[in-house]
Amino acid sequence: MVIRIFLVFTMNLYNLIIQDKEEITLNDVFLGQNNRDQLTQLIKEHTYVKELQEYGLPVNNKILLQGKSGCGKTMTAKAIANALGKSILILNLSNIVSSRIGETSQNIKMIFDKAARERSVLFLDELDQIGKARGSDDKDVGEMRRLVNTLIQLIDYYPENALLLCATNHAEIIDTALLRRFQLKISYEMPSDEFLDTFYDDLLSQFPEDLRVIDRQYHISFAEAKDHTFTSVKSALIKKLESQTMTTQP
Repeated sequence: MVIRIFLVFTMNLYNLIIQDKEEITLNDVFLGQNNRDQLTQLIKEHTYVKELQEYGLPVNNKILLQGKSGCGKTMTAKAIANALGKSILILNLSNIVSSRIGETSQNIKMIFDKAARERSVLFLDELDQIGKARGSDDKDVGEMRRLVNTLIQLIDYYPENALLLCATNHAEIIDTALLRRFQLKISYEMPSDEFLDTFYDDLLSQFPEDLRVIDRQYHISFAEAKDHTFTSVKSALIKKLESQTMTTQP
């Protein structure tokens, strides 16, 4: 019975993993030049990891992507995995922490072991959920402290030839001991109006010219701009099709 329950927990855990096969390149991600340079360097380090190790040079493999939601953190993780020819395991920590808190530490360890064994890129989304949970409920403080300690140990011993990416929208509430484990921290800010215009131009270029005129919104994330663009284009296309239908009707 114990074995059966453990297997059920394991199966449920693996159901939470997103094994994304979407092919995204770094060119598909709208990045500032500093972020692009850091990520290009990261990819090159892992491309030449053996050669760097021969010189005793450490390879950055624990990366924190921090900043506003919808500004490209998940796309960045997918692009890095694609550039390295590796599969990516995506785990949203808000799901695993809230599912079975008593088994969370053990579950996360299994995911780390799986990623290290398969040399996959491991992407932990919403890392701040651990920080939030520690102080949200007194009865869970002890369990959450053990979870943070487990995560710190897993990060410390994560093999150099594997890559761990974590994302958070609220780095300020994450345990400082966790933050110190990341060798590279990349910040994502809300795009400027000029950057959004470039993004809009790129999105709209795939459509006929008469569908490219939309009411552009600013002070929003790339994800929000993309949703707004596609909604506007669909609305314009439907009106166009309806007009054509009415014209052809007897």
